[in-house]
Amino acid sequence: MAPVLGFHASHEQLHPSVLLRAVQRAERAGFDAAMCSDHLAPWNTRQAHSGFAWAWLGAALATTDLRFGVVNAPGQRYHPAIIAQAIGTLGAMFPGRFWAALGSGENMNEHVTGEQWPPKDVRDARLRECVDVIRRLLAGEEVSHDGLVTVDRARVWTLPDPVPALVAPAVTVATAERAAEWADGLVTINQPIEVLTDLVAAYRGAGGRGPVALQVHLQWGPDEDTALRVAHEQWGSNVLQPPLCWDLDGPEAFEQATAFVRPEDVRKGVVISADLDEHADQLVEYASLGFDEIYLHHVGPELDAFVDAFGERVLPRVREEAPSAGVPATGGPTTGRTAIDAEQAGTQVRA
Repeated sequence: MAPVLGFHASHEQLHPSVLLRAVQRAERAGFDAAMCSDHLAPWNTRQAHSGFAWAWLGAALATTDLRFGVVNAPGQRYHPAIIAQAIGTLGAMFPGRFWAALGSGENMNEHVTGEQWPPKDVRDARLRECVDVIRRLLAGEEVSHDGLVTVDRARVWTLPDPVPALVAPAVTVATAERAAEWADGLVTINQPIEVLTDLVAAYRGAGGRGPVALQVHLQWGPDEDTALRVAHEQWGSNVLQPPLCWDLDGPEAFEQATAFVRPEDVRKGVVISADLDEHADQLVEYASLGFDEIYLHHVGPELDAFVDAFGERVLPRVREEAPSAGVPATGGPTTGRTAIDAEQAGTQVRA
């Protein structure tokens, strides 16, 4: 079975109405599934959007037959009981069509609560507590918890059947290995081939279950110069590596930190080409690393031409030439249309 090929909706970059029309168009063009970011702030002021992902997901699920996921950070901006209720409601309304990736977040979104931004080890421990709380709530338990998060007699009354997959977002090998203990699947972003190989191996080697998904940042345009220029304008602020990208506190800080990024530097994190065959070749190579699902994030704002061209020229080639996906469509970030009866960070994925 060829890998699931999905569409990524970047809320930081475009108005939610534009993204809703784009994902509907993506379904018509042959995309199998979709995922979205969950930000309060954009990565830079040029992007200038950041719609509320959970409201948008209700509209997207109701107006397509695709399976959707979201990358979310419980524990600071979101209390885990609220996230459990949101997951439960979407799972109950759209059975088998929703997953949530739960990560430790970025300061740019979380600092608005006024709480101190914790170091990474504390954020990881807080996330682990949140995962346990959310799982218990989705199992119908009344939950009280006193730790890095506090929960007082919470209960989710509307429960989903089946329970949506809780997936780990990871950009490092260490995070992937650690997540294998609790996650129903893994999602990461495009990185050097050797890093992706090690990351998948670490997750599987530690006993990680469920599908492994890849979000690919890419830019296609009428010519190479235009594609490179648009990628630099939109995604030049996203070349920073952890931990810096986790700790900056807003779009202005990202712009200052990346003021000297050259257009060519963006190629480190974005697949840039005016040649659709080159994009297809790259996606086939990613699929060969063992990814069961690949979500395409076009970093430029022109989505209609991207969706139509990739739907007609790229997706069929990848489905034909990619090796079979390694994990059956059960339990993780699997799609609607190719496996709708089966049972998961941009945007950068929160690790």
